[in-house]
Amino acid sequence: MISGDLLGERARLTPEKLALVYLATGERITYAELDARAVRMARVWRQVLDLKKGERLAVLADNRPEYLDLFFAAPKAGVILVPLGTRLTPRELAGILEDAKPAGLFYGTEHAETVKALRDLVTLDHWISLDEDFAALAAAVPDTSWVRERCDPEDLWCLLYTSGTTGKPKGVMLPYRMIVWNGYNTVAGWQLRADDVSPIFTPLYHAGGLGAFLAPIFTIGGTVVLHRAFDAAEVWRTIEAEGCTVVLGVPTIFKLLMDDPGFQTADLSRVRWLISGGAPLPTYLIAAYQRRGVAFKQGYGLTEVGVNCFAMTVEESVAKPGSIGKPLMFTETRLIGDDGEEVPAGEVGELLLRGPHVSRGYWRNPEATAAALDAEGWFHTGDLARRDAEGFHSIAGRKKDMIISGGVNVYPAEIEGELLQHPQVRDAALVGIPHPTWGEVGVAFVVPGVEPPSADDLVEFLGARLAKYKLPRDIVFLDALPRTAYGKVVKGSLRDLYLEREK
Repeated sequence: MISGDLLGERARLTPEKLALVYLATGERITYAELDARAVRMARVWRQVLDLKKGERLAVLADNRPEYLDLFFAAPKAGVILVPLGTRLTPRELAGILEDAKPAGLFYGTEHAETVKALRDLVTLDHWISLDEDFAALAAAVPDTSWVRERCDPEDLWCLLYTSGTTGKPKGVMLPYRMIVWNGYNTVAGWQLRADDVSPIFTPLYHAGGLGAFLAPIFTIGGTVVLHRAFDAAEVWRTIEAEGCTVVLGVPTIFKLLMDDPGFQTADLSRVRWLISGGAPLPTYLIAAYQRRGVAFKQGYGLTEVGVNCFAMTVEESVAKPGSIGKPLMFTETRLIGDDGEEVPAGEVGELLLRGPHVSRGYWRNPEATAAALDAEGWFHTGDLARRDAEGFHSIAGRKKDMIISGGVNVYPAEIEGELLQHPQVRDAALVGIPHPTWGEVGVAFVVPGVEPPSADDLVEFLGARLAKYKLPRDIVFLDALPRTAYGKVVKGSLRDLYLEREK
């Protein structure tokens, strides 16, 4: 039976191995020390706050060691953790809390003003500051023996709420089976090692922060270097100083890292590879990092199906730039057309996934669960992909983002990838806008560089690379694109902006 106490098991095997480096304070914490902290947190929950198995507990905090204490206490106590997005407004957070109905909220004092506003919107039994209240609670833990809660594989470890870019956020139910399997399979498929050192600078409230490298690195017994937040110069210094070997980010972050002076000077000799996820990776970024002598892979995952679903070797990342690789072991895939039938190799279809890495669906939302997870266990991702004759997959974009113009399918990711290769384009997104003749037409939103190109320049640039029907009918220049904390463009906001402008 899969045990959820991943940290406890790793601490039992390699207690003195360095588990965590926290850059903000310089703390260096072994697996035994980190496990003891998680046990203390679990005892506070069960023996001081009197929480029961299956109750929920929310957390609102920036990256810090206490976040790991909370995360790894959950399987010891049987309590379900509800991480909250730190960029959400009090009203947005209140909606999530009303849905999850946690017994309490642990928070960092950096979010004290948000919590103050939340107190007027929701009622919770416990409001606990990690900086001001937790020490007294820990001191109140009774001097008695402790036995961790036994949890079944299908019991829930976390509720992770989707970003809400397509509507009201939904709580994804992540069982122990899913998170621990992700750890095992990522270690095997990505060939992680006990001597791997990985920085985490993406937010821990997101599935990528918790699952993409934290759980897998701890599964194999490597070391995580935790940043409080993303800072490009600090990341390059850390990669060099700590000897980081595997680095995960999203395309936006890798673009910011490439633009930082440290990109040209950092010692990357110990980096085995970089990997990008969260959004399609432009090939120009791959080429830029390869010129620095670094292998650059692209991964794929969703909160609902696990953040690591595909793998490729370093050699394959060079031979297949832009591909996300082949499915991990025991991961089944299908690519289906609108008729529900499998599409031939090379054609675009919706990506379906099935395997032990798939979530249990959405919290208290059987309708949404049934719409995404069919009776045969296939999760319908809503992403469009191609599969070549060798089994390598490439993402073509989101199904909801696909533009049907004059009866022809246009995939925004393709146009965006070409725009980003223009030397004076810093960022770009394409959205579909209703059109009386063509049904939909593409409108490009572009963040220009230092010497802004004109719209005509960009159309001419694209015209040499793409068929005429793919060219955007309009180009809008912006200072920045609206993005979620994990790098995804909020295309609904762009569409609303354009429609409002055209009124």
